[in-house]
Amino acid sequence: MTIYKLAAIDIGSNAIRLLISNVIEKDKFTKPFFSKNSLVRVPIRLGEDTFGSGSINKKNILRIVKAIKSFKYIMEINEVDDYIACATSALREAKNGKQVVERIFNETNIKIELIDGKREAELIALTDLENFFNPKKIYLHIDVGGGSTELTLINGKKIIDSKSFKIGTVRILKKMVSNNEWNFFEKWIENKTKKYRGISLIGSGGTINKIFKISGKKIGKPLSYIFLCKQYEKLKKQSFEELIINHQMNPDRADVIVQAVNVYLLAMKLSGSTKIYVPKIGLADGTIKLLYLRNKKKGIS
Repeated sequence: MTIYKLAAIDIGSNAIRLLISNVIEKDKFTKPFFSKNSLVRVPIRLGEDTFGSGSINKKNILRIVKAIKSFKYIMEINEVDDYIACATSALREAKNGKQVVERIFNETNIKIELIDGKREAELIALTDLENFFNPKKIYLHIDVGGGSTELTLINGKKIIDSKSFKIGTVRILKKMVSNNEWNFFEKWIENKTKKYRGISLIGSGGTINKIFKISGKKIGKPLSYIFLCKQYEKLKKQSFEELIINHQMNPDRADVIVQAVNVYLLAMKLSGSTKIYVPKIGLADGTIKLLYLRNKKKGIS
């Protein structure tokens, strides 16, 4: 048996994350097993800067650099074999995004890859979804982030189509989502799913993970559309302070959770889905998988 330790840095619109995973190879005939070792989340909301003023402000640039420095030390302490770092819409769309990436590299020697929405959807889809669900069924995978929402239609192990939309919780909060974008989102789901019956959703993102935790369901059991509707109504009636206290919610989750749940519900309604599975996977998990595959191809692993 061989064990590798790989890491992924995900610079999102609502937070920055470091995921460290163990990749376990039993032998050359068995698929590797990916096991989460640790996850560090820092609530730096870059989306408020980019979707508001168009640039990352000086205070948050300093916070990003400090966060990446700390991630570097954590990776060194954990003796990580290799890592990859990606940034999504907030840093990609910021006017000074490239300068921020250059500063991070100059001060930490960590290179940040600015990925577009399509690439983000591809990375999320790299996660081993077939390990969680019936490979003979159709699934619509939806990942709601702070700056964008990625949709991927999956038939067994085959990706039928994927699309990224500039619809994210921070954008919605800042009233930065156009009616056209909402229309594109709705039409894409309707057009891509209309010929299929019995579609189930796969939900990823911090918000749906929190809702799943609130539900008390066992891992692998889906949430129903009715349950999600009821949760949405309950959450909508609670104040910011009540959400934090009643559900032990982080402040940067409490102010966007209602908007996020609404996006999941809309996707379920448009696709005719009555249930959503929550396997707790996301961009960082897909990035770890990509890193492993790259290293295998190079003969490093």
